[in-house]
Amino acid sequence: MRTILVVDDEASVRDSIKMILEYEKYSVIFAENGAKALSVLKDRFVDAVLLDIKMPSGKDGIEVLREIKQTTARLPVIMISGHGTFETAVEATKLGAFDYLPKPLDRDKVLIVLRNALEQHQLAGEILQLREKERIIGDSPKMKDILSIIHRVGPTEARVLITGESGTGKELIAKAIHRASKRAAMPIVEVNCAAIPSELIESELFGHEKGSFTGATAQRIGKFEHADGGTIFLDEIGDMSMQAQAKVLRALEEGKIERVGGSTIISVDVRVVAATNKNLTEEIQRERFREDLYHRLNVIPIHIPPLRDRREDIPLLIEAFIEETCTRNGIARKTMSDRAVQLLMGMEWSGNVRELRNIVERLIIMSNTRVIEADDLDVLAFPRRDAVDDIVQTSQSFQEFKDRAEAAFIKHQLKLHNWNVSKTAEALEMERSHLYTKIKKYGLERERGTDEDGER
Repeated sequence: MRTILVVDDEASVRDSIKMILEYEKYSVIFAENGAKALSVLKDRFVDAVLLDIKMPSGKDGIEVLREIKQTTARLPVIMISGHGTFETAVEATKLGAFDYLPKPLDRDKVLIVLRNALEQHQLAGEILQLREKERIIGDSPKMKDILSIIHRVGPTEARVLITGESGTGKELIAKAIHRASKRAAMPIVEVNCAAIPSELIESELFGHEKGSFTGATAQRIGKFEHADGGTIFLDEIGDMSMQAQAKVLRALEEGKIERVGGSTIISVDVRVVAATNKNLTEEIQRERFREDLYHRLNVIPIHIPPLRDRREDIPLLIEAFIEETCTRNGIARKTMSDRAVQLLMGMEWSGNVRELRNIVERLIIMSNTRVIEADDLDVLAFPRRDAVDDIVQTSQSFQEFKDRAEAAFIKHQLKLHNWNVSKTAEALEMERSHLYTKIKKYGLERERGTDEDGER
């Protein structure tokens, strides 16, 4: 059910809009002034806002609109007014209002404008989500090298073999190569070789004729034919059966395929981009991958480094994932403290970029504050992680380990003594001034509502 926030100081107008919207199965929230509206938007997710321009007390509609667009730019806002002017309508539109409705409100006009606003918002979100997911983020030397290779190789017909651990973004690289190619107007067809049973991989790639095997009740067109004129992306090709590898090799050498159970030779014009998280040279030695196919695929090799080898990209990735998550879920823009970012930069990330994305999304959705702090990581992101183990695993030097361990111990003692600095210093057998220096050095923050000695 879509939720609509209605902001108007007149109870009769609110009641009228309520009747119109609830009859159409919308959920309605009311605010009688601008301050209440902004407060609601901090705590609640809404799909659209109907906002009166003229309100006698506090902020008027134009001011509220301006603040909404600063925090939630994509939220559709429809302005309403009984005595607005053309100039006011133009100003509201320039500030990002979706439309302008005059009072008295016409039921059909309200519903049409609201439906159009919601549909446009949904479409824009879907487009943004696709663009965000396909964007390659990174400013490290290794990622710059990869982007340079894509720029040079994309317009050619050269085959590309992308290697890297799971979660590093091999699919993004494949799509970027296709977008940079002369085939960009044609489809890129993706095949996850690891997700298809070995007995079905040939049918999936090359299609089959009716009756060619049990269950083949109709002719099927394979992925190679679907990709004709475009690109086929063979993901996790290291998991493909040897028999299927032989047929892929023939398709690459001759530009021809044959459906399972068929006798017709079909010409296909496809560019092949392959990817794997396996070491194919080792697979060749174990006789699990064809050496001739490897050399056919490995014309242009691209190796994507794991996230632990390009830690300098993590702040950029965090920023992008925060923006994406907030926008997609209609959440007011959040940020992450420098200390929290530093902690995330120090982690190993066995799941690479995919794991980092999931953690950031979890933090944004589950946190109740605008700023994600370092303490939130233990509570929301890694609730089962042992604090000492975390310090050991993520510290980059012995000095960093000592500093972080000392900071954790001092903070624990402060909590035990209700953040009373004098009592904590006494318990630690430390000068009070020395403890203050430590608190400042490590950026330890006292609980709200306490003075510097912890007395309420």
